[in-house]
Amino acid sequence: MVYFALEPAAAVEAIHLSKEVGCAVWVGSDAITEEQLKQLSQDGHNITRFSHPLGNAANKDIAFDLATIEEHHPNEIIWVQYKADNNPA
Repeated sequence: MVYFALEPAAAVEAIHLSKEVGCAVWVGSDAITEEQLKQLSQDGHNITRFSHPLGNAANKDIAFDLATIEEHHPNEIIWVQYKADNNPA
């Protein structure tokens, strides 16, 4: 199982859950900092941070990132934070 968190609050919850269930978490660059990523990875979390922000991303951009996650985690369930599309273009 993989959690895909788009915003900082969702990232915090997903990271907390990931340690309990042993799953991966993917986040945008605006969800956690490079320093947080380094510390969390050292603490045993399986976290991947995209190099671009996702907080205001359009659904089509999120779909592209979701395809990237699918490439790295084939045949796994991916839980995606739902977010209304504020930027449909």
